[in-house]
Amino acid sequence: MKLHEYQSKELLEKFGVAVPRGKVATDGATAKEIAKEFGGRCVVKAQVLMGGRGKAGGVKLFENADKAGQFAGELIGKRLVSIQNPQGMIVEKVLVGELIDIAEEYYLSVLLDRAEQKLVVMLSKEGGMEIEEVARTKPEAIVRLHVDPAWGLADFEVRQAVEAAKIPAPAQRQMVAMIKALVKVYLESDADLVEINPVAWTSSGKLLAADAKVSIDDNAVFRHREYEATKDDSAEDPLEAEAARRGIAYVKLDGDIGIIGNGAGLVMCSMDEVKAAGGSPANFLDVGGGAQAERVKSCVELVLMDKGIKGLLINIFGGITRGDEVAKGILEAFSTLEVGVPLVARVEGTGAAEALKMLEGTQIVGAATMQEAAKKIVALAYA
Repeated sequence: MKLHEYQSKELLEKFGVAVPRGKVATDGATAKEIAKEFGGRCVVKAQVLMGGRGKAGGVKLFENADKAGQFAGELIGKRLVSIQNPQGMIVEKVLVGELIDIAEEYYLSVLLDRAEQKLVVMLSKEGGMEIEEVARTKPEAIVRLHVDPAWGLADFEVRQAVEAAKIPAPAQRQMVAMIKALVKVYLESDADLVEINPVAWTSSGKLLAADAKVSIDDNAVFRHREYEATKDDSAEDPLEAEAARRGIAYVKLDGDIGIIGNGAGLVMCSMDEVKAAGGSPANFLDVGGGAQAERVKSCVELVLMDKGIKGLLINIFGGITRGDEVAKGILEAFSTLEVGVPLVARVEGTGAAEALKMLEGTQIVGAATMQEAAKKIVALAYA
């Protein structure tokens, strides 16, 4: 579950990380009053959980409170669209923060290195940029420091990492403290990502979290009820947000072949087969074990909300999930929705014979194997 920037900063501040002053506004008049507190010199930032806010026009600097309030009023209620999120998100609130005099920008994050089975601190002097771009063009600019799960971080390890990243000497002591605080935030907040980009080194000699991103492990949200209201809109993609509201395991991808299966492994195999057949998966969707017709219908509806879909593949191996219940859900979806794309269904296992009989005479194309299903949906979708 992703947190908004203002929530992330509030969390970091609780653990001793210095952040610029700022307050949240839900209308232009309030934003104007907040801007006055900073003498009119402020930054207004849209609070939407999507990347590319700045390029989308959601971040702007001001020297005048009236103009800041006017901009905030125009921004709230507007749909921001970015390259990362072409469907866009509606701005419901803005963060009005003080302007800071930035001398240098750094990058700092804590996340899980699954290969090493340890947390890793990532630090770079190349802040203010996408870390993926830095990793691609200047991998030597990123210093990685793994956290031993038994012993934690030793001070000398952190100091060595800060020196290796070529952080200027005047900022090193504060950076060491910030790294230790971020690791504590990660562990005590059940996070799966804590990121500051940029870490701002000001002309007055302060290290501040100019921007912040925190993501809480979905399985631990019950321990953080203060973020309950954020849960439903924590996905950057509107379809992922809708899936979260419906309790469906769904991930939006860049392709155009919709995929529904029962079990993560079967769904991933289906994605591989579609790719091998020359198609491009549009999503990952696990309908779950024991899914009833109503849930299957809801899953079909969700996938078809993606207007870029050219075809839909449903791959079910009946066990706890009965094939006839799946077929019933598919038929119910077709009876209430306008389905303008081809659909191929492969049903095997418990209830498979009943399912295939129910689907006879419909526009749904059957397939005996996963490979056959993938080839059929690709052929039909790209015909």
